[in-house]
Amino acid sequence: MSFYYKLSSPTFFGNEMAYSRQAIHSGMLATNGEFIDRFEEKFNKRLKTHQIVALNSGTSSLHLALVLLGVGKGDEVLCQSFTFCASANPVIYLGAKPVFIDSEPDTWNLSPELLEDAILNRLANGKKPKAIVLVHLFGMPAKMNEILAIARKYQIPVLEDAAEAVGSQYEGKYCGTLGEIGVFSFNGNKILSAGGGGALISNSTALIQKAKYLSTQAREDLPYYQHLEIGYNYKMNNLSAAIGLAQLEQLEGFIEKRRQINSTYRELLSNIPGISFQNEINEARSNFWLTAILIDESVTGFSNDQLRISLMKNGIESRFLWKPLHLQPVFKEIQFFGGSVSQDLFRKGICLPSSTDLNYEDQEKIVEILFKELAKTF
Repeated sequence: MSFYYKLSSPTFFGNEMAYSRQAIHSGMLATNGEFIDRFEEKFNKRLKTHQIVALNSGTSSLHLALVLLGVGKGDEVLCQSFTFCASANPVIYLGAKPVFIDSEPDTWNLSPELLEDAILNRLANGKKPKAIVLVHLFGMPAKMNEILAIARKYQIPVLEDAAEAVGSQYEGKYCGTLGEIGVFSFNGNKILSAGGGGALISNSTALIQKAKYLSTQAREDLPYYQHLEIGYNYKMNNLSAAIGLAQLEQLEGFIEKRRQINSTYRELLSNIPGISFQNEINEARSNFWLTAILIDESVTGFSNDQLRISLMKNGIESRFLWKPLHLQPVFKEIQFFGGSVSQDLFRKGICLPSSTDLNYEDQEKIVEILFKELAKTF
């Protein structure tokens, strides 16, 4: 179905066309070319403390990060349940086993208390987890101080899945820079879109060099092809990097606009009982990649699905929140620590259109559909 108001469509207001033409005319469209270097250099300057390797997807970035952390066959990796499957699938690729953990109700991210419960349980069973994969959901930073304190206590490395949180901050530090390794996504619907692509970041030069080596098929520096290790075809291409560079030049503006969109939704929906938002805790500054709300059907008289269908009929795209991974059929045998927080979020939640080019009048029209649903119940 074609939507007039899309959930999160990319906007190209800057040098995207100019840089793309330059990349095409250079004849270098594969995994070498000036725009890959320029993109990485500009991102490095932004991060200051960390270096970046531009890769071809967020999923490949997660996979490579787990490889760098030494995850292998028979290992266990603690994973946030309330997220997209790409956060856990690479664990399976490596022959390891995810262990799912519920969310806390404030940021909707990994619960620190349940994280420690899971660690203690696995240690009691003679199985020390190899890594922790946490997600900054919809751009909202997780409770990093508590999570990192637990990770340090038990000496388990943290992999930050900041795929949705490019530019989000926690205590003034960029999401992705707080754990041992961070990953980003530049997919078509992300706040910074290269059409596709991702990245891995670290403050360890050794890890970054290893990531570059492995992401280019682990080719030795010789005048012929020689390989001492198994590598991956994971490097970003020059054309994607050209688009990504142009987007990176506009990132602060994109973040401010998405934060404004979130603020406007809060204003327009402030007087409706039964509607609540994802909380931005004091330490956090979310990029609000997507604005998500919870609908208490017992108060509003309508469900998230009823609203989704009404929006769809009016050409407005929305989306359920993530179905928790521990409820996915493919992961039915995987151990889960928690209660019903993520399940309740899925049952009540919906993401509203959050594209950067959305204006106030557009949001009024979207919210009007919600008011019509409300009117049906009274």
